[in-house]
Amino acid sequence: MTINDNTLSQALAALTTEGVIAYPTESVFGLGCDPDNEVAIQKILDLKQRPAHKGLILIAANIEQLKNYADFSSLSSEQLDKIKATWPGPFTWVVPVQPSLSKLVSGDFDSIAVRVTQHPVVQTLCAAFGKPIISTSANLSGQDACTTSAQVEQMFANHPLLDYVIEQPVTGLANPSQIHDALTGKRLR
Repeated sequence: MTINDNTLSQALAALTTEGVIAYPTESVFGLGCDPDNEVAIQKILDLKQRPAHKGLILIAANIEQLKNYADFSSLSSEQLDKIKATWPGPFTWVVPVQPSLSKLVSGDFDSIAVRVTQHPVVQTLCAAFGKPIISTSANLSGQDACTTSAQVEQMFANHPLLDYVIEQPVTGLANPSQIHDALTGKRLR
């Protein structure tokens, strides 16, 4: 599964111009944008009808892309090794947040949920973008997450806040990614 140059160019164009994209992940479609652009983040919150205090996930091509957002230095080497052993993969870790991160991303928390994806389309997209993107399920709050591009287009039909949909399949995992607390090791989802 690969992303063609035209699709990649259109997705990157949206990400670099305060846009919101929908893209496949391991189990569902996600909504994403530049995590450093508050206008774009607010568009996602408005599109989903999601309150900002809940926070959002960041998805990346590799752990290096997350270091400006998550404070891995506050973790022990054992905690960091445990995280690295699950990546890339469908494991999201809640780690202490870098103080400079927008509250639109971290919500009411002093932590952030982060994941290094194994989905080849998203890996290529994040690598080309040079940093992680926001990753929140493509759905209106309280509704089931979309698992196909057709469902995304139906749920958000002609919505002006959604700029581009990557029409590629999810990798087929039955459940959303597991979420673990990096400090305690406790499974949260």
